Amino acid sequence: MTYNGTWKVDRSENYEKFMEQMGVNMVKRKLAAHDNLKIILEQTGDKFVVKEASTFRTLDMEFTLGVTFEYALADGTMLSGSWGMEGDMMKGTFTRKDNGKVLTTTRDIVGDELVQVSYPLWKMFYTP
Repeated sequence: MTYNGTWKVDRSENYEKFMEQMGVNMVKRKLAAHDNLKIILEQTGDKFVVKEASTFRTLDMEFTLGVTFEYALADGTMLSGSWGMEGDMMKGTFTRKDNGKVLTTTRDIVGDELVQVSYPLWKMFYTP
């Protein structure tokens, strides 16, 4: 399955609670709730080029499945981890460098939506 496409956030569930559990302060949680995130994914085999554009920033990154990399969240928090595949689903495991909290995220195409689920539980639904 290919993840190529431009996806925009349609809706999310438990986002603020998720950010709180990950150690994001209240002001940043309130700002993030109005982020208007759009993600562009270009997949060639096991290599991905990703562009995330939101109200607050634009981020370009490249990664290869199974290879550890580092990147910064919108609030500047640094993460280290990697993405892999479990069947047709992408699964990423990342560790915050500032507090050691682990973030596990899955991405799966369900119907015409890209569904992203992060643990502790948070769901985000993207539409083309």
